[in-house]
Amino acid sequence: MNDYVQFGCGWSAPDGWLNFDASPTLRFERLPGVGRLYTRNAKRFPANVIFGDIVRGLPLAENSCQGMYCSHVLEHLALGDLDRALKNVHRYLKPGGTFRIVVPDLAQLARTYVDSRDPLAAHRFMEETYLGMKARPRGVAGFLRTWLGNSAHLWMWDEPALGARLANHGFREVRRAAFGDAEDVRFREVEDAGRFAGALAMQCRK
Repeated sequence: MNDYVQFGCGWSAPDGWLNFDASPTLRFERLPGVGRLYTRNAKRFPANVIFGDIVRGLPLAENSCQGMYCSHVLEHLALGDLDRALKNVHRYLKPGGTFRIVVPDLAQLARTYVDSRDPLAAHRFMEETYLGMKARPRGVAGFLRTWLGNSAHLWMWDEPALGARLANHGFREVRRAAFGDAEDVRFREVEDAGRFAGALAMQCRK
């Protein structure tokens, strides 16, 4: 049993944490033979990353985790899937366990857009929120890039909306967080200051 779990870990998979990712790229890389031929951005998932989808459920026992963490993951989920993910997180956490989250800050992105006098501000907003698409992927290669990349943002969050969603799922002591401010020092092993820059971080407990 591992008391500390990260999901949507990407290439950040510190020892001492159970690191899950649901990327199709990870599944493809782990295919015997052919998987060795694919390397995205000249990098491969670390060997200790396990394929697992927080929406469908992870192979974890209920009330087994002291800490759970995800960075720039929830914005890639549709609203209904996010509710299923939060329900699962709450189920896996021990009573008193901590959940820390980092997502893009929609409020900050919107303020920057509204306050800008740049005629291309709308373009930049669409790019920075990943809500726009410059060109529709075409052909098999375009499909594979989209399928393996999974970069689209499906639902964006500000502090009030995410805080209310967490509370609705039974989380308590919901607050805005900052890099390095977790009472549980184990989160220092998994958090990256760069992921907090310009982002919205939240902490809550079961």
